[in-house]
Amino acid sequence: MIKLNINELENLAISPDIPVLGEVARLKQIGDQLFVTLLFYSETIAEHIDMLLRARLPGMQVDVTCQTEAKTVQPNVPVRKDINNIIAISSGKGGVGKSSTAVNLALALAETGAKVGLLDADIYGPSQPTMLGIHDYPELIDEKTMRPNFVHGIESHSIGYLVDGDEAMIWRAPMIVNALRQLLDNTAWGTCFTDDKTKTATGSKRFLDYLIIDLPPGTGDISLSVAQKIPVTGVITVTTPQDIALIDGRRSIKLFNKMHIDHIGIIENMSTHICQRCGHESPLFGTRGGSTLADEFGVALLGRIPLDIMLRESLDAGKPIVVAEPDHPISRRYRQIAEITAVTLAKKPKSFSRAFGTIVVEK
Repeated sequence: MIKLNINELENLAISPDIPVLGEVARLKQIGDQLFVTLLFYSETIAEHIDMLLRARLPGMQVDVTCQTEAKTVQPNVPVRKDINNIIAISSGKGGVGKSSTAVNLALALAETGAKVGLLDADIYGPSQPTMLGIHDYPELIDEKTMRPNFVHGIESHSIGYLVDGDEAMIWRAPMIVNALRQLLDNTAWGTCFTDDKTKTATGSKRFLDYLIIDLPPGTGDISLSVAQKIPVTGVITVTTPQDIALIDGRRSIKLFNKMHIDHIGIIENMSTHICQRCGHESPLFGTRGGSTLADEFGVALLGRIPLDIMLRESLDAGKPIVVAEPDHPISRRYRQIAEITAVTLAKKPKSFSRAFGTIVVEK
């Protein structure tokens, strides 16, 4: 039997984004087999690792699989048993394209093979039902539990599924926060990926790899409640390049920084306008706003999304651009952002709160 130097293999460089294989994968040798568990989903990267290791280790059987694991969250908030990673999509300013980013990012992550859910946390102005093209009332599993709607390969829940589309939510903050917690806690996340409502085909408990939470704009009660009480693996801030959006974007970033929630990065939306006739790109809202904000806070600029009529039309039609036009340049940009997001989360330390539970020290 060949005795491998696992530490040496863990230090292999895979790509510029993955300079150390051991940061995003678990390696284990059993006899003449090397098992590699990639901690995010990517068929392309998994095949690349497989080819690299087979060429380096002739005679060894290499088995590369993909999965996610629960990563660390903010202090004093235990991770959920049914969701490995929660990603909050925030913005300090309304109208910067946060919801369109959330839905397309969720769909791009789902295309990799991950089990993905999308929670519309904007109670006053839910937009995900329209963007996803589904307005069905969720199926009731029992008196307290709802089955999320399933559309375009992702699970989805929103207050918009429970009320008439034109109904105004005239609720004060405590009711809004309580409604969000019920949407999160009383939804059987993961059930749409199996016929069994409690277990998957392998017998393990139902779960999601990622839940995307589409937050309302600003730093109000919903954002504060999420930051304090919901286990958030990382947050992504969406902004446009102009100064007025950057001012509010800073406030959003500072809120989550104060709650000790890791920042995955910044997405600059409406970075340029693409002319429908000639294809010329014009920076209508300024330049380098997103990168300036990223540099200021020492976080990554995940990508820039231009203002394109196809993006708007696809959302109005209930079929977001990632699924409506998979070969569109904007769809490819969303996939790149999804991969960077998945790799960033894979590099985070594993959470062990599921194994040990919540430890309370009493004096």
